[in-house]
Amino acid sequence: MLLSGGTTGLPKLIPRTHNDYVYNCRQCGAVAGFNAETVLLALLPMAHNYTLGCPGVLGALAHGGTAVIAADASIETVARLIEAERVSVISAAVPLIVNWLNADLPRHRDFSSLRVVMNGGAKLAPELRRRVERQFGCTFQESFGTGEGLLNMTRLDDPAEIRFTSSGRPMSPADEIRIVDERGYDVPDGAVGELICRGPYTVRGYYNAPEKDRAAFTDDGYYRMGDMVRRVDGNLFVEGRLKDIINRGGEKISCEEIENYILGHPKIKNVCVVAMPDATFGEKACAFVIPVDGETVDLDEIKSFLLGRNIAKFKLPERLTVVNEFPISPAGKVLRRELRQAAAGNVASVHA
Repeated sequence: MLLSGGTTGLPKLIPRTHNDYVYNCRQCGAVAGFNAETVLLALLPMAHNYTLGCPGVLGALAHGGTAVIAADASIETVARLIEAERVSVISAAVPLIVNWLNADLPRHRDFSSLRVVMNGGAKLAPELRRRVERQFGCTFQESFGTGEGLLNMTRLDDPAEIRFTSSGRPMSPADEIRIVDERGYDVPDGAVGELICRGPYTVRGYYNAPEKDRAAFTDDGYYRMGDMVRRVDGNLFVEGRLKDIINRGGEKISCEEIENYILGHPKIKNVCVVAMPDATFGEKACAFVIPVDGETVDLDEIKSFLLGRNIAKFKLPERLTVVNEFPISPAGKVLRRELRQAAAGNVASVHA
């Protein structure tokens, strides 16, 4: 049994078989280029699917490699272990990578063994992917999937544009994926829709949760990922979660799109955009930002920056909240539901 990430509510129990999990870690490890020379640095809790077997510790061991377990994820610890253990692959997540990119790398450490920095759990912005390759002198690999099954990965030999912008393609030739509209009809390539899937290692249902199954699976057995994506030449491009699309009076706003633009601001270390309730439009955009150390930023500055990049005015954040950190799940994902609750609470207090 695995636990779901729990970013949208109470975690669910995900039953996995030995066969599907063995296939999962072996095939995922093959796509990641694992072999007997691989030295994987694991940083996140191993009870979660990504670190455990996607390809994770099990993937490294299945291919004859070595797994190194870090006591913490600080840049000092990571740098020391890369040098001491000759680490070739790091299995990381967005909050860790953002912190490393904004930290001073220990100059006396030898990073020459590092070949790949892998990101999972949530999509890393394209600009940050580029910075990973520049600062760490390695190849970036995006891993996009779910504990319930489907895994997509960019390939190490993909062109830079694919590595930096896409979430890759399914790791297994037997994976079946569809991208559908609100009525369940397939959308054409390049159009945005909901990702649904089934395959040799994707579950058929949750443990003892028939009401969850009715919402999570189609009548013909496809699992609803809850992600809005588009497919181009076989590669998936994640546009955000279904709940991460803001409906401002009928105009749809992708939180991820606005986040990617705000990350280009030189004073911003990290950002998370969520919906906040509005009596007139239903929802508006609220941006939570973590500034670069020593910097200050206000809403007008962010709006001017975005307008300078020709963003449609209805997409502009209409509230800015500066924070020191985001709430993070044990799996390394930003708990957006807590930020949505905080944004709603701020709105309520203003109108109280």
